[in-house]
Amino acid sequence: MNDLLAAILLGIIEGLTEFIPVSSTGHLLLAKAALGLTDPSWDSFIVLIQLGAILAVMALYFRRLWAVLIGLPTSAEARRFALSVLVAFLPAVVFGFLLYDFIKQVLFESPGVICWSLIVGGVLLLAIDRWSPAPRQQDAMKLSLPTALGVGLFQVLAMIPGVSRSGATIVGGVMLGIDKRAAAEFSFYLAIPTMIGAFAKDFWESRESLMVGDHLGLLAVGFVVSFVSGLVVVKVLLDFVSKRGLAPFGWWRIAVGAVGLAWLYLA
Repeated sequence: MNDLLAAILLGIIEGLTEFIPVSSTGHLLLAKAALGLTDPSWDSFIVLIQLGAILAVMALYFRRLWAVLIGLPTSAEARRFALSVLVAFLPAVVFGFLLYDFIKQVLFESPGVICWSLIVGGVLLLAIDRWSPAPRQQDAMKLSLPTALGVGLFQVLAMIPGVSRSGATIVGGVMLGIDKRAAAEFSFYLAIPTMIGAFAKDFWESRESLMVGDHLGLLAVGFVVSFVSGLVVVKVLLDFVSKRGLAPFGWWRIAVGAVGLAWLYLA
């Protein structure tokens, strides 16, 4: 496939899947394999275009985030929210630096791991959607610090491609007593520092290869496309989760994982 079309397609997949619990990285890596994109720079492309989707969240929540930022010196509530996001973010920092090479060199190159992760995660989504505990916390901006840390520890599981960062944090939040809508919203907030950190590290690690050929141009295309499609998803996701729950995403994960396994072993 033409590299430009591949960049557009991967950008669309990223924006559509980053914030729903189906694993954007898993979908992107399977799409990369299906498209025959063997150049290692595509692995970095997959990580880097995620910033486009994150900027979609920042754009849609700009007023709320700006209010928190300017309120930090005077508002205890703003400081508490900022601290809850920081506490939830720290486990990803620690484990991300410790496991970065293993994740990129081993797990990113294991389509079978991705497919099984999609299926197992789908079953868990179906289970938590049916048997979730009664929510005790309704506001994503007022989580207790132990609850925020628990969500952050669940996010570490998403370092396995196919697990889903949003899926791990939403399921973790629901299991810890957060309302499903609030868990999804906190997942949005937590994505901002997490994905900016991943972008910065991967961009630095891949800076030399990105300067070769038209990699920067393709990255820009994927970045813009993921931003636009991410805007659409963030606008509709909270209402969808509130009305339909997590089961539709669970069935989708199982279907994609099963198709992926069939493609791997029967092709």
